[in-house]
Amino acid sequence: MKHPARWGLTAPAILAVVVFLVIPVLITIAATFGEPKGPFSTYVAFFTSGFRRTVLYRTIEIALATTAISLFLGFIAAYVIAQMPGRAKSLMIIAAVFPLLTSVVVRSFAWLIILGKNGIVNDTLLAVGVISEPLSMLYTEGSVIVAMVYLFVPLMILTLVGVLEGIPEDLIQAATSLGATPAATFRQIILPLATPGLIVGAVLVFTGSFTSYATPQLLGGEKQMMMGTFLYQRAMVTFDWVGASTIATIMVVVTIGIVIIMSRIARRLNPVAA
Repeated sequence: MKHPARWGLTAPAILAVVVFLVIPVLITIAATFGEPKGPFSTYVAFFTSGFRRTVLYRTIEIALATTAISLFLGFIAAYVIAQMPGRAKSLMIIAAVFPLLTSVVVRSFAWLIILGKNGIVNDTLLAVGVISEPLSMLYTEGSVIVAMVYLFVPLMILTLVGVLEGIPEDLIQAATSLGATPAATFRQIILPLATPGLIVGAVLVFTGSFTSYATPQLLGGEKQMMMGTFLYQRAMVTFDWVGASTIATIMVVVTIGIVIIMSRIARRLNPVAA
């Protein structure tokens, strides 16, 4: 295909990305540098506030924990599914996709019922005599992490199943015939070849959990405020649009930085996938 024709086909998509994604982000970032006190005054105010730094650190911590747990659980589930025969594999993939068909708000509300003082977990623990009074599990970092892991593990599974299915069985059989243990086969063959999928899955989960709003709002509340809920509060409650733009810009920068760091670490640990 000639270059003019190629550009003609891609131009509408490029134009849509620029108009609906690039320009709004640039306008949001530019709004933070127009304060009379100085171009960086909004960022100085953010990072000199102990409360705002705590919100940022908490968000990064929860997002990284969610990513790590989702990687572990998603990889195990995806590996098991990839080894199944055709019909069973299809059923398991459908089971993994099914939660994604339900609203995030609905799934988050379900965890309110599960983790509440009169919820399923507390009722079960009280019934078997493990505890004498209900535990306060809501509005904690743990409740937010558990709910977000539940939200993002299906996405991780879908990302990894295709990658693991693409690993040639001949390589695994060759390693076994040469005397490699299952652990060595996993470490030297399966894990390096699965690294691209792990990177993509980690990026999707981290960005989704770092920018999440509904789940932290419902299960974390004011006690465990995250950047998404803080952004909503500044924009829709206090109508501080410059402050909200500052938070959005910091979220964009942190997300890009963490994604770059994770990609470089993964590729350094697994040169085969680089």
